[in-house]
Amino acid sequence: MARLALLSVSNKTGLIDLARRLVEEFEFDLISSGGTAQALKDAGIPVTKVSEYTDSPEILGGRVKTLHPRIHGGILARRDVASDLTDLENNQIRPIDLVVVNLYPFEETIAKPGVTLAEAVEQIDIGGPAMLRASSKNFAHLTVLCDPAQYDEYLQELRQNNGEVSLEFRQKAALKGFLHTASYDSAIASYLAGTQQHTLSGTELQSLRYGENPHQPAAWYQTGTTPTGWTAAKKLQGKELSYNNLVDLEAARRIIAEFTDTPAATIIKHTNPCGTALADTIVEAYQKAFNADATSAFGGIVALNRPIDAATASELTKTFLECVVAPDCDAEAQKILSKKSNVRVLTLADLITGPKTLVKQISGGFLVQAADDIVADTSQWQVVTERQPTPDELAELLFAWKVCKHVKSNAIVVTSDRTTLGVGAGQMNRIGSTKIALEQAGDKAKGAILASDGFFPFDDTVRTAAAAGISAIVQPGGSLRDQDSVKAANELGLLMVLTGVRHFLH
Repeated sequence: MARLALLSVSNKTGLIDLARRLVEEFEFDLISSGGTAQALKDAGIPVTKVSEYTDSPEILGGRVKTLHPRIHGGILARRDVASDLTDLENNQIRPIDLVVVNLYPFEETIAKPGVTLAEAVEQIDIGGPAMLRASSKNFAHLTVLCDPAQYDEYLQELRQNNGEVSLEFRQKAALKGFLHTASYDSAIASYLAGTQQHTLSGTELQSLRYGENPHQPAAWYQTGTTPTGWTAAKKLQGKELSYNNLVDLEAARRIIAEFTDTPAATIIKHTNPCGTALADTIVEAYQKAFNADATSAFGGIVALNRPIDAATASELTKTFLECVVAPDCDAEAQKILSKKSNVRVLTLADLITGPKTLVKQISGGFLVQAADDIVADTSQWQVVTERQPTPDELAELLFAWKVCKHVKSNAIVVTSDRTTLGVGAGQMNRIGSTKIALEQAGDKAKGAILASDGFFPFDDTVRTAAAAGISAIVQPGGSLRDQDSVKAANELGLLMVLTGVRHFLH
């Protein structure tokens, strides 16, 4: 008797080719439900609908299709248990050798703006997880596939083992099935629980050489079933990504996501920007960012918001870099970058979209917060000094403010010509960060802008900035001593703008 495969998938990527190979090359019979059966029929592939196989119609608007003894008996039967085989025979149930299932797009549904609870509930799959769990449990006797990426490997197993599938492959596929249902249930639980409960699950994408230091084991996990963010990036060349690379790449992505309308470049070291700049072309933006702090840029992580062209690639090869990411990279640029074969070059079309929530573990639990993705609105800013900003000054203040948001607190950023000149990060007091940023900027601080992620508790930062030649300051305000800082700014001829928004980054 021919072997039997059950195919019931929401994501139909690779379905037709897999089904055709199963039928034509390995003589499987196919049973399928709903839209999957129709897709196979439209492709001219012989298939029996589940409702015909079970002699039981789909009911409740499709909510009940595969929940039937002829389906689950065929999946769960142990081929080495005589009573199981007798039960199959007495109930006219065929053993199922392959189950191909993926689930309703619940996560994609709840990600849509304005989705209702009723719409989300209808995307909670019941039959799919039941089949996945049953077939994963019985991996000793059948194979379960829940990801189109597994299809080719499964067919190769059949070809290399005279039509059989190794126990090792079946067990590995079963683990993937359980991880898939665990991630799916976690997403549902998180959605229904709202803020009362938060679950986090993922599938290991790859083990990493180590974590922040060589003695720390580490691994990279993918959340959800569809690759997004860095899991969707394409690595064009270079060594495997490290834990620190990925952390720095995310920091770079967050900065570059602030700038969409103008070519922008940023260079990251230890999650802080050592150079960020805007320009008319991406090569100019990179050159400005690099020259902002060429010493720190050595061994840095570069993010660009425009595709890498030949001119930019040539500039990138002039120093040692750990990673470069951009939306795309043309063929000539790839050829130039290949001369620096160790640099990791990635393309990620969507550098804008990031996580909506951030999680940090502490002893005995974890903290969850919304991402700091508020969009700066200069119309809501308050000019508190006698001097008013020109349009160009306001644009420079906005640039400095956007960069400062992504510097470890206490953060001070000095900029001019849409380029960072000095960055003071992570100091225990704000005047310390100010002195570092101004020292780095040097003489270029004259006429430049200073941004602070938090308010000034005293007027010392204003006076230090003025002494270095700073002409304008942007800060959140909110200190009991705000008027001291405003008075000092007026006395020294500075412009000061309060945003009303704080951007601490710990």
